Amino acid sequence: MAKLKFYGAAGEVTGSNHILEGDGVSIMIDCGFFQGVKVCDDKNNEKFPYDPSTIDALFVTHAHLDHVGRIPKLFNEGFKGKIYSTPPTREIARLMLDDTLRVIAREAKADGHEPLYHEDAVQKALAHWETVPYGKEILFKNGMSARLRDAGHILGSAMVEIARNGKKLAFSGDLGNSPSPLMPDTEHLSDVDYLVIEAVYGDRAHENINERTNHLKQVIEETIARDGTLMIPAFSIERTQDLLLELNEMIEGKQVPEIPVFVDSPLAIKVTKVFSDSKSYFNKTVQDDIRSGDDIFKFPKLRFTERSQDSIAIKSVPNPKIIMAGSGMSNGGRILHHEKNYLPDPKSTLLLVGYQAVGTMGRLLQEGIKSVRIFDEDIPVRAKVITIEGYSAHKDMNALLEFVGTMQDSLKKVFVVHAELGAGLFFAQRVRDYVGVDTVMPKAGEEIEIDF
Repeated sequence: MAKLKFYGAAGEVTGSNHILEGDGVSIMIDCGFFQGVKVCDDKNNEKFPYDPSTIDALFVTHAHLDHVGRIPKLFNEGFKGKIYSTPPTREIARLMLDDTLRVIAREAKADGHEPLYHEDAVQKALAHWETVPYGKEILFKNGMSARLRDAGHILGSAMVEIARNGKKLAFSGDLGNSPSPLMPDTEHLSDVDYLVIEAVYGDRAHENINERTNHLKQVIEETIARDGTLMIPAFSIERTQDLLLELNEMIEGKQVPEIPVFVDSPLAIKVTKVFSDSKSYFNKTVQDDIRSGDDIFKFPKLRFTERSQDSIAIKSVPNPKIIMAGSGMSNGGRILHHEKNYLPDPKSTLLLVGYQAVGTMGRLLQEGIKSVRIFDEDIPVRAKVITIEGYSAHKDMNALLEFVGTMQDSLKKVFVVHAELGAGLFFAQRVRDYVGVDTVMPKAGEEIEIDF
């Protein structure tokens, strides 16, 4: 027997943190930030509800902050084990954690408390971090073994497949919205007995790729026609690179006029360099395009503005123009400066292309709020606010159900995580109805015994 323990992303989307415990071995999957109004929610300051020194190994599914943000804190509270991930995940996580040090220091100062962790904890985590390719077996002393499988979510993202006593347990991590412009399709899993699956979009369907591309083209053309600014709060990992790839194709293919496009995020610029150095992780179509000579992240009038003075200078560039900047939920970063400048402008557009967590400014804008507070000023929202769901890097409810359905013959139980309560319960019921497998949505702190 073994125990599954759910300490984050249980009944909510962020804070991913799960533990499998059996026969003297304790394996953790992800240790991420709870996120909301702030990058680092106050819940992150609470002590872990378990002893980190008892954890033998941590597997990281991918480098988003809600999966890696609390790893340095884990070391501060006694973790001494190894961390495993793919090489791109470690490299992007390094960039994310370095960037996060500045953010949490700023937030801590504003709140009047010590930062969650300092640089020494980040360095300790990286020193314990080992990279492994997809499919390589990692053995543990109780006969348990683990492998990473391609999740198709972002660069280097993985599912964690654990085997013991002839049985398999899989943690999905975040599952890619296949087919993706950049990433390969999610790898097929077989003979899985227990599945812990994300369901961020467990109650919603996305636009297909053609619809979303046409929608993006339409938004660009309409903003140009109004002589406005198109603001895109974009996550530094994957979303920025997906958009650059599509803009590359649209502009070089003369589908939209050449206008200035700014990537105004030092982190996104560094992450794009990691993408450029990791071409073997792209899907075959993109690899073929690169071999034919196309620089997929470069096109006329594209500018990367890493320095703050270059970011400030964007305001002086005449409309029309496109600005991509972090953060993706408008809860920090340079996008706030642009939103302050252009949200009052009815000629401009705010395009939301990713999940907007409850309580974030992005979510409020998505829901139609008419005024927001930015840098202690009330800013009227007159710009057009548009959401394109198809740019999500997560599977929608139909693709998630199809993924579970491929394992129908072997599955004994499914655990739904990484979803708001309504979406998770809806998806759990769909799995029970259509796949016929016992499915539950664990509560935070719940421990469930499994025959494994």
